[in-house]
Amino acid sequence: MNPGRSVLLHETERRLRRLSSDRLQVASDFLAYLEERESSEATAELLEIPGFEEVLRRAVKQSEQGQVVRYADIRRDV
Repeated sequence: MNPGRSVLLHETERRLRRLSSDRLQVASDFLAYLEERESSEATAELLEIPGFEEVLRRAVKQSEQGQVVRYADIRRDV
């Protein structure tokens, strides 16, 4: 975590602790909205990659069938 982010999180937590319960609920709802939006934007970006959905489906199917290789077994020391 970078130092600026750590300071921002600390400052945000300090502000949240001073809010009334009602305002804290509003802040929590807004943060949930932002979190969902960020997740949706990332998903949309991935779905724009040609062939991504098909490759993902195949990977999930292989994983469900146990057709996986441990990372430690194929990792190269670089």
